[in-house]
Amino acid sequence: MHHTRISVGIMLFLVGIALTLKAADSPSPTTGTTASSAQPASVIGFVGGFVKPGDKVHSTVQLAEHLRKTYPAGVYVRVFENHRGDQAYRELLRHLDADNDGSLSEEEKQQARIIIFGHSWGASETVTLARKLKKAGIPVLLTIQVDSVSKRGEDDAVIPTNVAQAVNFYQPHGLVHGRPEIRAEDPKHTEIVGNFRFDYSESPISCNGYPWFNHLFIRPHTEIECDPKVWNQVEALIQSKLSPEIQTSAIAGPVRGR
Repeated sequence: MHHTRISVGIMLFLVGIALTLKAADSPSPTTGTTASSAQPASVIGFVGGFVKPGDKVHSTVQLAEHLRKTYPAGVYVRVFENHRGDQAYRELLRHLDADNDGSLSEEEKQQARIIIFGHSWGASETVTLARKLKKAGIPVLLTIQVDSVSKRGEDDAVIPTNVAQAVNFYQPHGLVHGRPEIRAEDPKHTEIVGNFRFDYSESPISCNGYPWFNHLFIRPHTEIECDPKVWNQVEALIQSKLSPEIQTSAIAGPVRGR
């Protein structure tokens, strides 16, 4: 188990470097994979279950707050409940409407720099929002799913073609456990960075502040949601998509204090 965790850490470290180099080397800001200062990045997070977007015990909320503090300018960050996908979509379109004319031009769409992430049902809503953006002709730089659990009527397994890169973190145990594999609708358009497995059966994580229900019934699902190793990697992946100017101005600090 110890060797497995080390291997996963090394793999994710190399992935982070690869993503950063790819963003730096790519020449076109309209492909959905490059860093551009023309349009600030939009980071949308979805919490799982019935969690409220202001509940700071949860990593999705903590990460969003940390990004706001680390990048006080140049990054738009919002967190939504997983059943508020339509609201997130409307708010995102409003934010992308740079000239405030009530509609998005083709240029405004292609300059969008969108990153979406979520846990559990929130991870399912991550893919659903990306699919809505595809219908609107809007690219997505990156989607990140953490222990993704499909909601009724949603498909969290297939990543739509407007997404440049997608990452999946999961654990396989308990009554509620994440999807072990995501795949691209079209591999020519979307790179699946990886499906990364975590196992807490031998090395449990202490999750302070969570309800007794989580500890009793969905402990492994909660452990990946409060594992700082996972969420530091999520943040690193998000940072790899920010412009060099924004990255240079960052105020360093850990995502979680656990």
